[in-house]
Amino acid sequence: MSVHLLVSAGRGPQECAWALAQLLHRLEADAARQNLEIHRAQTVPGDRGGTYRSVLIQIAGDGAEAFAASWTGTLCWQAPSPYRANTGRKNWYVLAQPCRVDTPRTTFAEADVDIVACRTGGPGGQHRNKASTAVRATHRPTGIVVTVDIERQFSLNRRISMRLLRQAIEHSDEEAERAAITARWRIHVDLVRGNPTRIERPEPSKQDLAPQKQTRRRRRARDG
Repeated sequence: MSVHLLVSAGRGPQECAWALAQLLHRLEADAARQNLEIHRAQTVPGDRGGTYRSVLIQIAGDGAEAFAASWTGTLCWQAPSPYRANTGRKNWYVLAQPCRVDTPRTTFAEADVDIVACRTGGPGGQHRNKASTAVRATHRPTGIVVTVDIERQFSLNRRISMRLLRQAIEHSDEEAERAAITARWRIHVDLVRGNPTRIERPEPSKQDLAPQKQTRRRRRARDG
């Protein structure tokens, strides 16, 4: 099982690109604990070293979908800005959303095409109006239909219909691929700040933990 997760700092300040890098390290550590494989399929660096505007992550292994779901939504990195000492803001938001990377290509086979002979009106003489020389070709997997009455021979119209069906299917696949790319990049502007689905903070340092340990020892001595 493999899924892709796109994590984006959107149009946020440089701290958001920094927050994305911090959250990425936290996500990778979480994945390692769950025996999942993480691959950075694509990265867009931020203005400062070690930061990212966006990262496309591939997650593989049992439970990859559930893991991706646990990291989906607005993510918050809660820490003071490393760049601006005069700002009181501590919440920096990024957005993580599953996305489709590879759109499947349609395999064309003539066996998947239903051919029906039909008559068409219009200019072309008495033979064209009376004989069923036109072709209606339907590609069953996609439902694409083309009708061809260019030639006066059924076999020629059939050949043309196959070519037109191939072209129509290729065009449909290209449209689906463009739509997937558009949806993927739209994530960059859909970031909603506030109401995060997940809040992460830096691990406390030893200096931060020392006063806490002293407080706990005093409480145990007092209670004991």
